Amino acid sequence: MPESTVSITEQVREVVQAAMEALRVRSDDDLSPSAAANSFEADALRAEIIRVGRKLWERQYVDGNGGNISVRLGSRYVLCTPTMLSKGDLEPADICLSDLDGNILAGDRPRTSELLLHLEIYKANPQARSVVHCHPPYATAFAITGSAPPVGLSSEYEIFIGPVAVAEYETPGTKAFAESILPFVHDHNTILLANHGIVCWSDTPTHAEWLVEILDTYCKTYLIAQQVGRPVRFISDEKMREILALKRRLGFPDARLAHLPEVPEPASASNAELDRLVEQVVAKLEGRE
Repeated sequence: MPESTVSITEQVREVVQAAMEALRVRSDDDLSPSAAANSFEADALRAEIIRVGRKLWERQYVDGNGGNISVRLGSRYVLCTPTMLSKGDLEPADICLSDLDGNILAGDRPRTSELLLHLEIYKANPQARSVVHCHPPYATAFAITGSAPPVGLSSEYEIFIGPVAVAEYETPGTKAFAESILPFVHDHNTILLANHGIVCWSDTPTHAEWLVEILDTYCKTYLIAQQVGRPVRFISDEKMREILALKRRLGFPDARLAHLPEVPEPASASNAELDRLVEQVVAKLEGRE
């Protein structure tokens, strides 16, 4: 490649990369609470929270006014469900806007006291963008025994969740309750809350709710398998290593990954996208397009 072309390519790369980084800055970070609460993104997230709430209620993962859902809105705000309202009856006006200290900035209903649990997760793990807390019966059955289901029986469960942690019991709504998950929140996206229920975090409310479904179905299936009258069959160590390697590539947390040998990762999607954009710009500058 001619030296002039290399120079142009590097200059274009720098400009395109800077533009891509600028586009990644969330537009709501500089908004006032009122403007953020009334933004298009907030409206879309409220709609998603409502859909997730109804799924939780329809699947009988919550009863009465139980459970709560939250999602990050930029870096400063959180949208969350209120207290004393069934997750099957949520409306857009019911969703509160909070800061990371739990202060309600917009919304007519009081926020759930268990929002403190969500906020501790957000503060401790920047990858967590949404949190769902609920009481699915099969998973909660394990929680009230203070135990977790065994691992190594289902590939889907291993990839998306893997070993679940069990947080010590603390009174719901208290600071101690909120902090009970801190030892586990980096290596686990799903945590059993002793004598209470579960909490899951992910990048969206929908994906966090998927974790709820996967865990409760796994617990149910394991308990049914115990009644078949034959020993359960575990996935071999070799195949488990393959599953964990896949899990690492997908970016799901798992404490076992610390003991898995590192392997070279393929070029990330963002780098590939950057290379494609640079090539397009250089081609235009050279008159090839």
